[in-house]
Amino acid sequence: MTTRKPRGEYRGESRSGSKDRGSFQRNSRAFDSAEEDLWIYGQHATLLALANARRQKRRLLATPEARRRLAEELEPLTQSASLQIEELHRRDIERLLPEGAVHQGIAMLSQPLADLRLSDWRPPETGRCVVVALDQVTDPHNVGAVIRSAAAFGASALLFTRRHSPGETGVLAKTASGALECVPIIRETNLSQALESLHKMGFLTVGLAGEGEESLEAIPNDVEKICVVLGAEGKGLRQKTRETCKQLVRLPTRPPIDQLNVSNAAAIALYELLGRSS
Repeated sequence: MTTRKPRGEYRGESRSGSKDRGSFQRNSRAFDSAEEDLWIYGQHATLLALANARRQKRRLLATPEARRRLAEELEPLTQSASLQIEELHRRDIERLLPEGAVHQGIAMLSQPLADLRLSDWRPPETGRCVVVALDQVTDPHNVGAVIRSAAAFGASALLFTRRHSPGETGVLAKTASGALECVPIIRETNLSQALESLHKMGFLTVGLAGEGEESLEAIPNDVEKICVVLGAEGKGLRQKTRETCKQLVRLPTRPPIDQLNVSNAAAIALYELLGRSS
């Protein structure tokens, strides 16, 4: 398994094999008070959370089988975190987790990561910078999948609203498969105002909408700062969001299936904006 650098460590430095995702200050008013502890479970999500120095860790549980299987990765991580592994049987772990949680024999109790504000984030100085903004996408599975795609293609940040978007949960972390630790996540009260702030930072904001006159691939290659905005499945972008975006673009879908799940749309958009040039 390749361990990604936790998102709390980004300070604008280049990283081998991946894009510079920008920087932010750790000691600022950007971070809210800690929420209640939550369980993170599943192999990838737990190992990357364990590797994240910015995450406050409480307990680490593993079945004997999982501990043996992951011994090479777990030993240095637990030593670094000064955390002991508690061996439990699978059913004992299941009793502590939400019903139906697929934990793969490992789980960790931790505090959620603190929120980041746009004013404390800086885009990378070189290369194309893509921010993904979600307009009231509430399903944690969809949001987790978007976060995973953002990490995979090298997006610089994700932008959510504080309301009408899921907070950090075990389901979100499991779906993101560890990517929650890798990409800066920004939460703002008002999405339109946040998009206006991005305009001042030199970003082109493009909203994905079926009625967009141009395809996403029409964006010139020399546009280095882009924020792609996606709405919830069904209702799409809100009117105010549409009006704030500098441009509406569409994906090259065809009838009768001309709409995609938001996480699929995000993956295609990120490939178009970042994957083709990598």
